[in-house]
Amino acid sequence: MGAAPQAPRTRVTARARDLRFDAGSLSLNLVATVGRRPVGPVERMGDVERLAAWCSGVGLTPAPGYEAEALLRSLHALRDAAYDIASSLLDGHRPSPASVDLVNGLAACEPPVARLELTPAGVRPAPGGDLLTEDVLLSMVARDLIGLVSDASRGKRLTMCASEVCRMLYLNPASGRARQWCSMRRCGNNAKAAAHRRRRAATAEG
Repeated sequence: MGAAPQAPRTRVTARARDLRFDAGSLSLNLVATVGRRPVGPVERMGDVERLAAWCSGVGLTPAPGYEAEALLRSLHALRDAAYDIASSLLDGHRPSPASVDLVNGLAACEPPVARLELTPAGVRPAPGGDLLTEDVLLSMVARDLIGLVSDASRGKRLTMCASEVCRMLYLNPASGRARQWCSMRRCGNNAKAAAHRRRRAATAEG
């Protein structure tokens, strides 16, 4: 991408470090673990505790005994590649070949096959089927990104939050009015409050 614009200086509050699960896809939720890209990045998944919270929030369950630090490093690398690729759909830059190779390599691992078991009470999902090895978990995120890029209708719904501080990537809903901000409760209200303050200041000066 080109030179990053200068964003207004703002405090990094606890809310700014909150994990986000409203980007509209698994891979974009991973990208959202860094806030305020591309200027003033805020790390939201910097340790294994936050990794566990993110996995829980997106509904991915690592199998017992997984190497948390190794998975965290791999997800950090994947999210950088995912941001490089997803943002290219918006600004037209050419993603790094390394980003594409990483995503393709991780996606090559086959996801688990869902299974059922028959019990006296009826049919239910086989236990343990939702436990994911590190390679499978990474593959699911990479495959989600590939699906996003491959689907023209989803690609057209990809947008960037209008807030100069936020700039979160998210998918607009398939139906209904497109959103200008990632969240009305967050960036939308902040923008409206700032506009109101500017109007009051202009009125006072007048």
